[in-house]
Amino acid sequence: MSAAGKSGRAQQMRAQAQDLEQAAERATDPQERQRLKDKARRLKEQSEHAGGTGKPDIDPTM
Repeated sequence: MSAAGKSGRAQQMRAQAQDLEQAAERATDPQERQRLKDKARRLKEQSEHAGGTGKPDIDPTM
């Protein structure tokens, strides 16, 4: 897979993790809330391995 493909996949995974975190905040059942948070955390970890951390590039010369 190309670097751009990996980066796009990682970005997609981070977006899905964000959606899961939002769903966890809305969940009324504590077990469901924890399950969603755990799944979001795992997706974030996978996205870091798949294509970077998602942090914006910072120009060190600025």
